[in-house]
Amino acid sequence: MFEIRAATAADAAIITAYRRDMFLDMSRPDDLEMETMSRNFEPWVTRMIGNGKYLAWIAEDGEQPIASASLLILDWPPILNDPVGEHRGYLLNVFVEPEYRRRGLARKLVEQCLAEARQQRIRVVALHCSDAGRPLYEGLGFRATNEMQFVEPSEV
Repeated sequence: MFEIRAATAADAAIITAYRRDMFLDMSRPDDLEMETMSRNFEPWVTRMIGNGKYLAWIAEDGEQPIASASLLILDWPPILNDPVGEHRGYLLNVFVEPEYRRRGLARKLVEQCLAEARQQRIRVVALHCSDAGRPLYEGLGFRATNEMQFVEPSEV
């Protein structure tokens, strides 16, 4: 039986490693940009967990971490589909170790994130997903939107 627990700032290295593994699973090369992102992500996530803006859950088999998922709480203006809300959730870093996949762990972790969003009265939760993750998220009620993104060229 697997246990799911709330992550603490002491889990930043685990969350960072899973973030890297998640990008590698999506065919992102393990290069200088990935190394730079990981090196900068760990202190950022430590700080964000500490200030309550980054909430994460880790699934364990015994004491061995095997999966995690996170919810970032963003300040957000009232919008048409949430005209009184002042926050938006962002689901990120959903990762399950390959040998533990297809057992419902990702679903349970995402449901934990959504339950926390509901408890905080956050009505809108967004995410970016891989093609492999799309059926899970659609099954939980996520729908594609018209969001676009601009990224300034990096100097990494």
